[in-house]
Amino acid sequence: MPDMPTPEWDIPLNLQPDPDDYDFDLEAALRAVVGVRTHVPADAFTAGTLGTERTGNGVVIREDGLVLTIGYLITEAEQVWLITHDGRAVAGHALAFDQASGFGLVQALGRLGVPALELGDSDALAVGADAILAAGGGRHHAIETRVVGRQEFAGYWEYLLDNAIFTAPAHPFWSGSALIGKDGRLMGTGSLILQQGDGKKRTDMNMVVPVAHLRPVLDDLLTRGRAAQPPRPWLGLYAMENEGGLVVGGLAERGPAAEAGVQQGDRILGVGDQEVADLAELWRKLWAVGPAGTPVVLRLGRDGSKVTVRVTSADRSSFLRAPRLH
Repeated sequence: MPDMPTPEWDIPLNLQPDPDDYDFDLEAALRAVVGVRTHVPADAFTAGTLGTERTGNGVVIREDGLVLTIGYLITEAEQVWLITHDGRAVAGHALAFDQASGFGLVQALGRLGVPALELGDSDALAVGADAILAAGGGRHHAIETRVVGRQEFAGYWEYLLDNAIFTAPAHPFWSGSALIGKDGRLMGTGSLILQQGDGKKRTDMNMVVPVAHLRPVLDDLLTRGRAAQPPRPWLGLYAMENEGGLVVGGLAERGPAAEAGVQQGDRILGVGDQEVADLAELWRKLWAVGPAGTPVVLRLGRDGSKVTVRVTSADRSSFLRAPRLH
């Protein structure tokens, strides 16, 4: 692939970080942030939901070209390209995807020629702390932001993160972006953009996965391609909270829940003999039944009646294409 230009957009000048405000080499830190572009086969399991052409960011965390990104960018990718701040494209290999945290690792297959960013102490990043959220492309693609929340985050796709970082103002190109603390170290990786409030007064903010979730599994991801603990049971259902409780908003095609007869619109009343009231409780109860492969009994509300469905859970990664070796 030839050299590729950086995206033609800039953060407004008044929101960009000023090098004079920082005690570390800001320009060097921002050079560690690279663009990530991937191609996924059309018949891949995640192609329908995440697309076949994915674009985001990553950050070099080791001098040998190890890049930390957000996992959905590289899931099932057969081609990975890393784009440096000056537009050079270097091929990469999708090394690992940690289902629990959402982190992904890419190994550059050529020389990136950029510095590595040291991992910081994300547990010490308190509400009110100033930081920088940076996409690939240098200072023009970085925004000064502030931590506006530290709390649990539950995602509808069977995901739960303790002590997630929430920042505002939001970065418009957040996927895999690097959250850099005032000490110049990496604090987390951008995952989502969320809205808080109503149409009249709405705040956009980013959800960032703290690097504290990477440290315990990094060695296993590098040597095994996954965390050492047994994979969690996965059902392949998308659950949502509403005023009436929890409802099945969708199902993964060919997933365990769909195969067992769970239907879109079902209300989720409990797991086994335990009631569930919110997403976080649902996922905790699900993961507590045992490792992937353990049967899960769901109590559901459907058309005014209560039904019980027994779902044979699975390892989510077994549905995904393994990274192609280069």
